[in-house]
Amino acid sequence: MSDGFDRAPEQTKPQRAPPSSQDNTPQQNPESVMAKPQVVVAPVLMSKLSVNAPEFYPSGYSSNYTESYEDGCEDYPTLAEYVQDFLNHLTEQPGSFETEIEQFAETLKEWVTTDDALQELVELIYQQATSIPNFSYMGARLCNYLSHHLTISPQSGNFRQLLLQRCRTEYEVKDQAAKGDEGTRKRFHAFVLFLGELYLNLEIKGTNGQVTRADILQVGLRELLNALFSNPMDDNLICAVKLLKLTGSVLEDAWKEKGKTDMEEIIQRIENVVLDANCSRDVKQMLLKLVELRSSNWGRVHVTSTYREATPENDPNYFMNEPTFYTSEGVPFTAADPDYQEKYQELLEREDFFPDYEENGTDLSGAGDPYLDDIDDEMDPEIEEAYEKFCLESERKRKQ
Repeated sequence: MSDGFDRAPEQTKPQRAPPSSQDNTPQQNPESVMAKPQVVVAPVLMSKLSVNAPEFYPSGYSSNYTESYEDGCEDYPTLAEYVQDFLNHLTEQPGSFETEIEQFAETLKEWVTTDDALQELVELIYQQATSIPNFSYMGARLCNYLSHHLTISPQSGNFRQLLLQRCRTEYEVKDQAAKGDEGTRKRFHAFVLFLGELYLNLEIKGTNGQVTRADILQVGLRELLNALFSNPMDDNLICAVKLLKLTGSVLEDAWKEKGKTDMEEIIQRIENVVLDANCSRDVKQMLLKLVELRSSNWGRVHVTSTYREATPENDPNYFMNEPTFYTSEGVPFTAADPDYQEKYQELLEREDFFPDYEENGTDLSGAGDPYLDDIDDEMDPEIEEAYEKFCLESERKRKQ
């Protein structure tokens, strides 16, 4: 067994002999003596990537819709599978809405030809918009597009009518849902926020071509807020805050156009909840922040359309960049001071403020400056000596 190790002594680690008591000379480590810097040359690897390689998808990504998209609905056995796959695709890639919605609507025209098919389409979109938290906005945009481009009007009604009927089904049980168990309230809150997105995104075209919002949704949102505030549990109040942040400015503008004071009533109700309700401290802070947001016109900044020249009367910052002057007593004053003209005229009359100099610096007064007259033109001996050495050295270097 020892023969195997004897045949390869070069692979054994060099051993350092223990220092003897007779030899006090410091021993050097053989490894440090023999070690030399080595340059490691990385091997050149040839890439195995190919332009013909299959397209990469992240783990968990469903590519079924992408693979069969160009074939329309031919690869799908049912309408539900086709629509659900498209909805999932929009959920994962919302940026594809603009480029793919047109083909989706054209495919639906070939498939959705009956009342039942249209009802099924509405239900699929509604469920996706109220069950996926981040899909309510995209669902509202999808509903708006299909309401204008899905030209199918069976006996039960067109797409928008069936959508509003589906929303009405949930709306009619709002009072029971707002006081139900946690799961019921959660589904109710998703419906409330989806209805808010529909109010903002669902466009109704009038007979004269003008685009308006659905008044029925405006009325519905007002009643939904009543249901939420009538049951002031934390999650109900949080939902009301989210809805008002989303739609508050638009709702208030619409109510003001009709001469209604609904927003004032809502704000008053919020203040009563903050004072009386047994909600958490954090929720009360959210409600107070909402009242503050509304007092600032929902964070909107109105820019006046007509230009007005800035004056001290209409611009509080008019004198911000004005220079500051000082009187003979050292008291500062600016153009904003009432007696500015009097102080400034006094300043001009001071003889030493504007010396009689031309632009080129020539003294026109005939008298020298008393400050400059007191200055000694002679340099300090050390400075003078150093200056002469500097000049000589510079001259020597120049000649070289």
